[in-house]
Formats: sequence, C-alpha cells, structure tokens
Amino acid sequence: MLFDFNNLEINNLHPETDFEKKVFFFLEEWFSDSKMVKVQTSGSTGIPKIIEIEKEKMLNSAEMTCDFLGLKEEDTALICLPIEYISGKMMVVRAITRKLKLIISNPSLKPLENLNENIDFCAMTPLQVENSLDKIHFIKNLIIGGAAVSESLKSKINQTLLPSNSPTQIYETYGMSETLSHIALKKTYPTQDEYFNVFDGIEISMDERNCMRISAPQLNSEILQTNDLVEIKNRNQFKFLGRIDNVINSGGAKIFPEQLEALVKKEIPNEVVFLGIKDESFGQKLILVVEGKESELLIHQLSTINYQQKFHKPKEIIFVEKIPRTPNGKVNRLELMSSIQ
Repeated sequence: MLFDFNNLEINNLHPETDFEKKVFFFLEEWFSDSKMVKVQTSGSTGIPKIIEIEKEKMLNSAEMTCDFLGLKEEDTALICLPIEYISGKMMVVRAITRKLKLIISNPSLKPLENLNENIDFCAMTPLQVENSLDKIHFIKNLIIGGAAVSESLKSKINQTLLPSNSPTQIYETYGMSETLSHIALKKTYPTQDEYFNVFDGIEISMDERNCMRISAPQLNSEILQTNDLVEIKNRNQFKFLGRIDNVINSGGAKIFPEQLEALVKKEIPNEVVFLGIKDESFGQKLILVVEGKESELLIHQLSTINYQQKFHKPKEIIFVEKIPRTPNGKVNRLELMSSIQ
C-alpha cells in the first residue's frame, strides 16, 4: 500500500494489513488536536517505557534528516520499522514533512521482498539489511540504525553493490528516542567514514567520564546526558566507543565490548556479544557468546583473531541458538546475561 502525502486524504485510505492499520492510527493521532505523541522506548538498556514527545520537535527532526539527504517533494520512501517506536514514527513524519510517497511494508526480516522499483529513501535495521542484500540496490538513500553495522555486513554490502555500480548511499545512524531518532549519520557506502557527522544546530560535548552530552534545543528542551563513551574529533564529528553500562572490568582492565565485537565480526558472519560475568579472581570474567552452532571452522576462525591486548581474548566461548533481541532488533544484553548465568 502507498500513502501519497502530496495529496493525502485520510478518509480515502483503506488499510488492510495490521501494520497498515497501525500506520493509519498514527496518522489519526498526528492530525488530532493534541500537540504531543506517545512513543515506546526500546528497552535495550533499561525498562521499556512510554514517553510523550512534542509534534513540533518531531517536525524539526524530520527536516534535519530530509535536508541532509536532499529528499524532495514526491520522492518515494518505504517504511518497514515498527510504528510503536520513534524509528517508525519518524519515517511517517518525514513523509508528511517533505510530502513523500510512502510505501507501507510490514516489518519483517525481509521487508524488501516485494520491492521491484527504485525508491529514494528507507530506514532499516542491520538484520533487515542482512536479509535484503539482493534488493538494496533499489534504494537511493538507506539509513541503518538500531544497532552497529558490523564489519561483516559492510563487506557484504560492498560485495553486493560494487559490481552493479549502484548509486545507493548508505549511512549508519546515531540517536535514541530522546533525540527523536538520529542526530548524526556516518557514511558506510560507497565510502566508509570513521566519524559520525552531527546535524546542524546540535552541540556535542563530553562529561568527566568521557560520555556524550547532547544539546539539541530543536529536538529536546533538556541537555541530554548519555552513557555513550565517545571520542570527539571536533564540534561536528565524533566516534562511538561503546556504552559505559557495558564496560567490563576484568582484573582491573577496562574492556569495551562493542570494539571487540566489531573486531570479531570482521572474521566471522555470526552475531557475537562480549559479556563480563562475576568471577572471584577477575571480578568479571570476559566471555564471548556466539549465535549459531559450534563448528571446527568457527573455533579455528576465532582462534586466529589478533586481539590488541592479551586480556581482550575471552576466557570462555559459549554458543547459543539465538541471541535475544528487543522488539526493534537490538541485542538484549540484560536478557542474554540472565540466560547464561
């Protein structure tokens, strides 16, 4: 189904699928007299909750993204993210703001399965991209969020798109519910940027822990203090190092699991998570959880990984059938930790 926001009459829409109906209900909420919208947080780093956000600030966020990507009236976009979360809601608001034609695709692991035409814009999770590599050449501007884009996925994207001379531009996003989706993008294809580029009107700084502080008055009236460890290059660029909540203290050494996960994913295609479990000797023992069946090939590949420090090598490797994720696709570290202890 397609919603044309250049000439939209809600009363003429006849949604059929459950997801189309959810999008329709959000449109009713959006065009109501209320100045606020309710949004479900993901729960990837804490307890999921409902927050209220000003529509005006969502419009500001939409303008930032549309301007950055050069989206214009009557361009075509595709929504395939749950409408309950800010990621899905903002896809609709961007379509409203820029009067786009919005294709409604049920959120799934293969949301592009029925796509056979060029579109200008889409937002997906890494897992969705992984399962849609044969179709991403149809997308002019693709943003990937919800989790980090692994080196393995970057390699697959390059192998898929380079031979086709596709004009596709792909970006990794940085943001959260409180920043109304992303406040910075990092190009992943056709070139790979090292740093995230912050949108105009947003100021970044660090606290004494080296965690990011965000001032974005157009999006949130409060200064947002994150638990994201960063390296700031200049006022417009930063590198994400990991969440301070996830830092593992093993034998007095601080270990950033996200960096180790990126290293391992260069060598194997499986999802991996580094965790620190309680240990009398080390305080926290570094373990590696690998999604998938144990095999001689995987064991060999893991044994050849060149860790920068000796204490980066996991003391134990655990194979699990499935790593738990939140409803919007993020790895749920808290649930995974509970399941293996």
